[in-house]
Amino acid sequence: MFFLTALLFVVCLKAQEQQVVVPYTLSDRDRAILTEAKISALESKMDARFESIDKQFMYQQRQIDDIKALFYWGFGILITLFIFMFGYIIWDRWTAMQPALDQSSKAEENSRNLILSLREYAQKHVDLAEILRTHGLL
Repeated sequence: MFFLTALLFVVCLKAQEQQVVVPYTLSDRDRAILTEAKISALESKMDARFESIDKQFMYQQRQIDDIKALFYWGFGILITLFIFMFGYIIWDRWTAMQPALDQSSKAEENSRNLILSLREYAQKHVDLAEILRTHGLL
């Protein structure tokens, strides 16, 4: 009898060892499913948020590009105006000085002719020759 009881006890122990232990229960499985659903909902919200951030970034980038193009055009126009203004100043000075240069060359020629005529006249008149010598013209 003792042997039979011991055998029955050993068989019961062996049967308990062979039982598979479930790592989690049905409530754990339900919680895991809910967690996965919440994670997927958060992922979709995050994707939507990132898309809106990308749209805002692209809009700001386009605005920056527009401002850069405006600066390029503005500086190009200013540089062109400065070059035109310097060219106009040079042209204006040249055209304003040209009549003065012409008049000065005419005055120089007239003074040269006057000196030559005075020298010729001084050959006949001694007193004029003396005056021209004192001023270094003869």
